[in-house]
Amino acid sequence: MVPELQKATVRIRQPERVRGIIQALREQGVAKLQVISDFDMTLSRFGCNGRRCPTSHNILDTSRVISEDGKKKLKDLLHYYYPIEIDPNRTLEEKRPLMVEWWTKAHELLVQQKIHKSDIAQIVRESEAMLRDGFKEFFDQLHKNNVPLFIFSAGVGDILEEIIRQANVFYSNVNVVSNYMGFNDGGVLTHFKGPLIHTYNKNNTVLQGTGYFQQLSTRTSIILLGDSMGDLTMADGVPNVENILKIGFLNDKVEERRRKYLDSYDIVLESDETLDVVNGILRYILTQT
Repeated sequence: MVPELQKATVRIRQPERVRGIIQALREQGVAKLQVISDFDMTLSRFGCNGRRCPTSHNILDTSRVISEDGKKKLKDLLHYYYPIEIDPNRTLEEKRPLMVEWWTKAHELLVQQKIHKSDIAQIVRESEAMLRDGFKEFFDQLHKNNVPLFIFSAGVGDILEEIIRQANVFYSNVNVVSNYMGFNDGGVLTHFKGPLIHTYNKNNTVLQGTGYFQQLSTRTSIILLGDSMGDLTMADGVPNVENILKIGFLNDKVEERRRKYLDSYDIVLESDETLDVVNGILRYILTQT
């Protein structure tokens, strides 16, 4: 069906079940399909040539518009909270309030930097942000077939939109829900608009009232793409889901986290910096015989 599933980076705990879901997605047809995806380390690369690629937060945190003191404080927050975020031994109940704490402190620090809206495009241009290999085919296939792509991100919306725009793939079928900056009349950052989205509250609670999921209520076939346990709930607001295929990118601490990912995602891609598998599945679903 999908030759890309033979790649060495692919792990699947229940191959028969996965084949069944992919088949069902194809039979339901393109009119019922939507893709819900995380952004950082899912659509964007985790690493390149042995170096970590920046997330949308990192791009801002390490840019020239942040003072040295600000950079140090943001880094300290990362070193303290990131291990908590990925700790397989802590419960989500423990993690959630700590994530709110982290994001809130980070946003407050960014506001203190008086960032100008006009600097954002240049900040992104100067960064080492990269979308995964195969991104163009991914965005193009979805756009050409009118399949909605919903990007649900705990990152900085203004930055990630700019990355997609500079890659020339910000099409009309792309919708983003993320943490957006609020600027004053002079174009200076004064606050972040609510509601706050962090790694572990990506679900319909932050989408209530957006009307986005209601308008897609006929799109009952879902491909979900994520790289963390928090991404598994991204489709929870969609009514009447018939088929859902969850594809997880396991980028970091692979041995330690493999079991948990295999228990949670239908397909796990280990240290795979491409969208080959996703593109292969889309090609199979979208190419009707």
